Amino acid sequence: MTDLSNLKAPEGATKSRKRVGRGPGSTLGKTSGRGSKGQNARSGGKTHPRFEGGQTPLYKRLPKLGFSNAKFRKKIVIVNLEDLEARFEEGEVVDEQALRDRGLIKGNHDGIKILGRGELTKKLTVKAHKFSKSAQATIENVGGSVEVI
Repeated sequence: MTDLSNLKAPEGATKSRKRVGRGPGSTLGKTSGRGSKGQNARSGGKTHPRFEGGQTPLYKRLPKLGFSNAKFRKKIVIVNLEDLEARFEEGEVVDEQALRDRGLIKGNHDGIKILGRGELTKKLTVKAHKFSKSAQATIENVGGSVEVI
C-alpha cells in the first residue's frame, strides 16, 4: 500500500544527472562535451541573446521613439471619505501629518486628493491639495470645513 511514508516517483520520471569529465569511455571525457577551444569552451563563455558578433546591435541601430512622462509625473495620494470616517473622531483636524499618523499615507508624494467614496457623518476640518466635488460637498454638508493647501 502506498502512503505518505513510502512515496516513489513513477518509472521514467527521474533521470540521473550527466557526469562530465570522467574519462574517454564515458563519451563526455576530456572536453566534457564543449568541443575544443574557443569562447564557448571557456567557463562563463556564453554571450547574451542580443549579441551580434561584435557589430552594432539592432537595438542601437534603430532610433529612439516616443516620450515617457514618468520622470515628470506628479504622484498624488488618494484618500477616500470612508477612510476618514473610520480613523478620525468628531471635530479633528485632518492634515498630512494626521493622515501619516493613522497610516493612510506613506512615502513621498506631490499632493493629497480627497475623493468622495463612502459616507462621512463626522464634522472634520480637512486640509488637502485637491478635493473632488462630491467629497467637498459631503464634508460641508456634515458641517465640516475644507481647506486647499
